[in-house]
Amino acid sequence: MSTWDSRHRPDPDSGAARTDLVAMFRNLCRSSPWKWQSLRFEYWDEPFTEAASPAAPLVRAWLRRPGALRLESPDGLVLHSTTGINDSKDGFYVSSTRKSWLLPPHLVTPVYDGSGLVRRRPEAAYGEPGFGNGRFSAALDPVELAGSAPVPLEFPGSNPVEVRDVIRADHEGRPALEAEVAPTPAYHPVDPAAPLCLPGRNRIRVDLGTGVCVSSHALEPGTGRYGHWLRIIAVDEYMLDDLFLAESMNLTDVRRHISWDVPA
Repeated sequence: MSTWDSRHRPDPDSGAARTDLVAMFRNLCRSSPWKWQSLRFEYWDEPFTEAASPAAPLVRAWLRRPGALRLESPDGLVLHSTTGINDSKDGFYVSSTRKSWLLPPHLVTPVYDGSGLVRRRPEAAYGEPGFGNGRFSAALDPVELAGSAPVPLEFPGSNPVEVRDVIRADHEGRPALEAEVAPTPAYHPVDPAAPLCLPGRNRIRVDLGTGVCVSSHALEPGTGRYGHWLRIIAVDEYMLDDLFLAESMNLTDVRRHISWDVPA
């Protein structure tokens, strides 16, 4: 129910939405787990200004929450495919800790703002599948840029990043929010070796429809090649287990017409 609410509340890009774009940007960075369940996209592990270079290397990705990921090269070569997505977890639950019993985010309800974005995230089993480095998974749920909840008014410096110059932008034909951000001492990236933001100024763009960080670009001298670019192709497509398993289960794709040959 929480996922339905987040998708059908007022459009934050509409005239009825509030005008505090900094708060909207932070809330958007918290919202990804409640905005989609499957995503098909292309990913470049380098930044671009307006569009990806046709010659730049990329991977094509299919992701189905929780934890199922398939990656292919532009030629269709499978680079990575999640296995064990249907394995039993009985031993894991018995032998592990309380954290093992946390529900997936879409099964718990966050605190929303008036625009349907997440103001405060509840405790849940967060985490996105990754490949290559931690920036890949951090981009899919960029909460590291905002934290799980607003910081107290008396401690504004405890925000993970300083946000300024927020504007509405277009990214590969989709509406987004773009901002210049700078990490503070409170910034704790998912992967310290591959953060979304380097020290100093960074340009960040977050997709309004999914809450995914579709672009990051370090702006300080000598860091111009650090960042990523992501092109969203489809949201909430039906994805069969066959996409992610090591061996196909030969399931029928019910979206396709099944012809019946009847003898004359």
